Amino acid sequence: MKIALWLSLFIVFYAFFGYGILLYFIIKIKRIVKGKPVIPPVDEGLLPSCSLIIAAYNEEDFIDEKIANTLSLRYPAGKLQLIFVTDGSTDRTPELVAAYPQIKHMHSEARKGKLAAVHRVLKEVTTDVIVFTDANTFLNADALINICRHYADPVVGAVAGEKRVATSAADDATAGEGFYWKYESKLKTWDSELLTVVGAAGELFSIRTNLYPEIPANSIIEDFMTSLLVAAKGYRVIYEPEAYAMENSSDSVKEELKRKIRIAAGGIQSIVWLKKLLNPFPKPILTFQYVSHRVLRWTVVPFLMIAALILNIVIVRSGYDSLVYDLLLAGQIIFYSMALLGWLLETRQIKVKILFIPYYFCMMNYAVVRGIMRYISGTQSAIWEKAKRKEA
Repeated sequence: MKIALWLSLFIVFYAFFGYGILLYFIIKIKRIVKGKPVIPPVDEGLLPSCSLIIAAYNEEDFIDEKIANTLSLRYPAGKLQLIFVTDGSTDRTPELVAAYPQIKHMHSEARKGKLAAVHRVLKEVTTDVIVFTDANTFLNADALINICRHYADPVVGAVAGEKRVATSAADDATAGEGFYWKYESKLKTWDSELLTVVGAAGELFSIRTNLYPEIPANSIIEDFMTSLLVAAKGYRVIYEPEAYAMENSSDSVKEELKRKIRIAAGGIQSIVWLKKLLNPFPKPILTFQYVSHRVLRWTVVPFLMIAALILNIVIVRSGYDSLVYDLLLAGQIIFYSMALLGWLLETRQIKVKILFIPYYFCMMNYAVVRGIMRYISGTQSAIWEKAKRKEA
């Protein structure tokens, strides 16, 4: 039982923090041997042609804002095509988009999901590179230039931008969302430097047009699948934090939980579909990154957290005389008590931020369990019900 307890705790720690620590030291050693990677300079004359695709579903409240942001993006004249697809929208979104002649607008009355809409758009794309971004995010002015400069390297097959979550002093538990994405951004920076990003956020993601894979229409997190399939072909997926998509945090933890459950269900689906990547022999570094950064979190970690608590209780109650196990159990009880108190206060809209990190951490792992159950039961639809966001 003691071995099982320590192994459980080690895997949980490794999946969320140990991998980051190990990656940090690996990158330090790599820089000593090969030097720090050089960011490619921007030569606008050599930038590839690019199509920016935005799928917008019922976004009338701020679609004009999104369009204004899109039209403000810098890119060489004649090399950029802007495409908005508004399939299934039942509000004024299609009408508002159609008012801008600079934008290629595609619309279908049927709502078949984001991936089906994107596949329909891709038939119209003739540019070298495709960039995807969400309708509820806003890009920095040089985002496209900073992304597309990496395609001067033929080994680069895709480039992921950074997702940033806008939070304020008034934010409650959703401040955990901003903390999580800052940590994820650092991990992706190191992943990219080691070899490749393992999973890109759909808020800002690009790919060489000729590498875009055929993904089944029932894919739940198609952006993750796309990036991993590119990496599996031997191309690098680069992370570019100087190209970022800003969005507001979820309106509440309930809304964030809904999003996390969907992602977790999609994570299990992806692991099943990409099972060949679990074999380390063809691409050992990619498998190491994939298992360490994604697979452990989406499969065993939540159950090992439960196992560690139960095993610790059994060991202490069995009369094993060791201060270490007593302190370990006390630490677990305090941590989960903080998470529970954070949940209780959040339901009453009382803000004590120190409690929200353990609460958010537990919520993420609860979402994984729910996501696994949804995937097994087949009840998770590929059609996304967007989470409500805080107003700017």
